[in-house]
Amino acid sequence: MVAYVIIPGIDGSDEGHWQSLWEKRWGPSAVRIAPASWSRPDLPDWVAAIQAAYEIASQRDSQVALVAHSLGCWAAAHWLEQARPDAVAAFLVAPPDPRGPAFPHEAASTFLGLSARPLPCPSLMVASDDDAYCDPTTSASFAHQWQAPGRLIGRHGHINADSDLGDWPAGLELLRMLVDC
Repeated sequence: MVAYVIIPGIDGSDEGHWQSLWEKRWGPSAVRIAPASWSRPDLPDWVAAIQAAYEIASQRDSQVALVAHSLGCWAAAHWLEQARPDAVAAFLVAPPDPRGPAFPHEAASTFLGLSARPLPCPSLMVASDDDAYCDPTTSASFAHQWQAPGRLIGRHGHINADSDLGDWPAGLELLRMLVDC
């Protein structure tokens, strides 16, 4: 079995988002982060929330998968750099470009200076061909810098509830391939 740490982007993921649907599917095997700064993201607060969720998840199973979306990808990568946990995999979906024009200004004060560095665990970065928050070339660059295989999945915008993916079976299969390695 695997325990999952759900790491949404700004304001969390609504009930129609694939992360929320997966969390419901996984039941007690999933732990969602709970930062105090959902709407005005503060990186140290998000990193502390990931640590707290990881501690709960790692008590449930020896293998933990981080399931991050959007800004949550950057928080997850930063936490991984600091914590360097064992038996973790990182599934990073639709990371926004911190230097891009659409990067959320609410997150700029603490997330803006981040850069992608090699991740200390098996990882996969998934992006869309038409994400307003990050173009495919930049997404591929992040994957390369994180040393995570990158997958472009076609035209699905920011790969969120607006993408009409439902519970995103193709994404779930990508995650299964990552954690079954």
